[in-house]
Amino acid sequence: MQKIIEDLYMFTLRQMRFLVALADQLNFSQAADICFVTQPTLSSGIKELEAILGVQLFERTKRSVMLTPVGTEIAERARRLVLDAEEIAVMAASHRNPFQGDLRLGAIPTIGPYLIPHALPAIRKAMPAIKLFLREEMTEPLIDGLLVGRLDVILIALPFDTGKLHVSPLFEDGYHLASPPDWPAPAGTGARALEQARGQLMLLEKGHCLQRHALAAYPDQLSKEQDDFAATSLNTLIAMVSEGLGVTLLPDLAVSAGAARDSSVRLTPLPDACPRHVVLAWRPGSARTAVFEKLADILRSHRQMD
Repeated sequence: MQKIIEDLYMFTLRQMRFLVALADQLNFSQAADICFVTQPTLSSGIKELEAILGVQLFERTKRSVMLTPVGTEIAERARRLVLDAEEIAVMAASHRNPFQGDLRLGAIPTIGPYLIPHALPAIRKAMPAIKLFLREEMTEPLIDGLLVGRLDVILIALPFDTGKLHVSPLFEDGYHLASPPDWPAPAGTGARALEQARGQLMLLEKGHCLQRHALAAYPDQLSKEQDDFAATSLNTLIAMVSEGLGVTLLPDLAVSAGAARDSSVRLTPLPDACPRHVVLAWRPGSARTAVFEKLADILRSHRQMD
């Protein structure tokens, strides 16, 4: 057994990175690009790893690459190993200067473009040595990207199952009713205004957490709305409303950022709507927790000033 363990120490972190990249891409060329090596180098590294472990990790044909059952299990452990190694490097760097280096921020499309650009000057002023990279994705890919180390911190909205992630609340985000300019003006605000537009509500397509959050704004009133139209972005929804095709719910964050400024839609406050909860989330015990907490403070205070 001791000899087996000693032999296993011969595999390298580089080979673990090769394994994780190929497991994710199932394509040698794409995996090599991610690892910044040539395809023969990556292929050789995988073969060496299989020889060291004494098992086949991938099934290869001329047209496809597939993980073997044991390869799937080993790739998951390798992913954690690579992530831990990256955390060690970050931890060491953090002791020198935690507020320096790249910061990979993921955000959902209904928050990121309406908050980050406005807060960026304050972020740069408070953390001048941080280089921020913003990635917009749906909530589930963002959480997956955070867990595997592709992202450092994510900006999302609750309710959503975040598992064991550390969650820092930022602010509540309510809604406005957006209606066509030539429709009768709502008789009031809140649920009363929405009642006049029954059956005319248009939402984002399934997969956008805002679709679920918008329906949850008035759970008793909107739970049985028609879903014969779904848009891929808030801009599309606003354009459709401008054309008189229906109404929609716009987050207050998007409204205050001017999302409907260049359109002719009528905006009516919905003060009694159940808001979504905007949060910043990261991996528990991250070496850059101080940076994330500072970022949360900036985003929180910036929203309060709007």
